[in-house]
Amino acid sequence: MTEQTAVVGSREPCPCGSGRRYKACHGRAERERTHQVVTRPFAGLSGECDWVALREIVPAATGQVRLRDQSKLRDQSTAVTVATVLPLAWPAMVRTDGSIYLGLQTAAQSVDPGRDLAAALIAALEAPPASSITNAELAGLVATGDGPRLQDLLADSVFEVTVHSGFEFWGQDMPDPDGELAESLERVSEAVVPTSRLTEVEAAYWCRIGERTHLRWVLPDDESRLLDALARLHAARELGLGEGTKYVGAFRAHGLVVPVWDLAPDADAADVEAPAVALRKRLDDALRDDSPLSVTERRSRAGLLSRQVTLR
Repeated sequence: MTEQTAVVGSREPCPCGSGRRYKACHGRAERERTHQVVTRPFAGLSGECDWVALREIVPAATGQVRLRDQSKLRDQSTAVTVATVLPLAWPAMVRTDGSIYLGLQTAAQSVDPGRDLAAALIAALEAPPASSITNAELAGLVATGDGPRLQDLLADSVFEVTVHSGFEFWGQDMPDPDGELAESLERVSEAVVPTSRLTEVEAAYWCRIGERTHLRWVLPDDESRLLDALARLHAARELGLGEGTKYVGAFRAHGLVVPVWDLAPDADAADVEAPAVALRKRLDDALRDDSPLSVTERRSRAGLLSRQVTLR
């Protein structure tokens, strides 16, 4: 089947000429393709771990991206900012100056967030200034499961994240239908968790939730080898981040493992920088160890697998 093949009903003959009904021929392959979950939707993007963090655990942050020269979109010079959350949970918005904001924390429209985001970006590039792309509009754009993915549209450039204490980056130069912006801003600002990105390691985020502080670290390593490495460190009592810290478990997000540590209640992000660098070195050494796990290490691995963390 190609994009030029006529669309037919599921019980009609397949246009490929096989003589079978469409639903039993190419229709089946199409259903499987559009319902197959993309395990790592941000793989191939520079800073994949930070993309996952902004999608899943960081409340307020932005990052600049560039369009590919060969993307044949309206204007490759258009400024595009990726943001965790936009007003009213819009997938994208075009400010009055023509710059574009692309929202990551939006309702899923398909099994591939990379395709959802690409559809939102293309819609924004085709929209006039001072407009927004809603979830209802985006649902119609991705319903067929066709179209490019975000990786097809963005240039390979460093993804630098800026963490914000609130949503002041929304600014005033943006669409504001029926005065809903102020209400949306107040609502999301109340839910902001104080968060900082560590500077000495990649995609590690300190946060304070109530009276407790944590480090949540999105790691790019292969899951099976990473779990082996974590088990080696845990068995050797080298999985901590210093006095008063405790490894509490991990969760999976978009194909990557995200370990979580409890920190000392008064610890800030700067206090974790040096311990995180040292832990990353120990983890790299453990990842290079190809020897079979010992009995103690296997027991540690089983224990780590049982520590599933649920995001709040």
